[in-house]
Amino acid sequence: MRYWLFKSEPSTWSWDQQVAKGDTGEEWDGVRNYQARNFMREMSIGDRGFFYHSQKEKAVVGVVEVCAEAHPDSTTDDDRWDCVDIRALHPVQTPVTLDDIKAHPDLSEMVLVKNSRLSVQPVTETEWTLICTLAGISP
Repeated sequence: MRYWLFKSEPSTWSWDQQVAKGDTGEEWDGVRNYQARNFMREMSIGDRGFFYHSQKEKAVVGVVEVCAEAHPDSTTDDDRWDCVDIRALHPVQTPVTLDDIKAHPDLSEMVLVKNSRLSVQPVTETEWTLICTLAGISP
């Protein structure tokens, strides 16, 4: 299993909207960055991810699971763009903010710290475990 982080502006797509999609999940569509697209092409069903609210909140707010591997993004006819489907698993007990992450020395190399604009990014197993601990959930 691999770990990921999915960033969304809550005004565009929020954790509550993701949860409302239930077990069927939803396409993580609209990504128009080659690096983020390539990360989605690496994903497998069952991979886990953090759902991260960007903009004002800037925090990990939930955990999701990849429920469909990369396929053409339904929001475009351009065949360069793929997406995965994700479903909400559970919220975190305590949101983990970007400031919390930046303040932790063991997270200083995290992609979120180095390239905070990337909307889909990998998370190492060590980073996953540590953020889960900070969030009050079991890794």
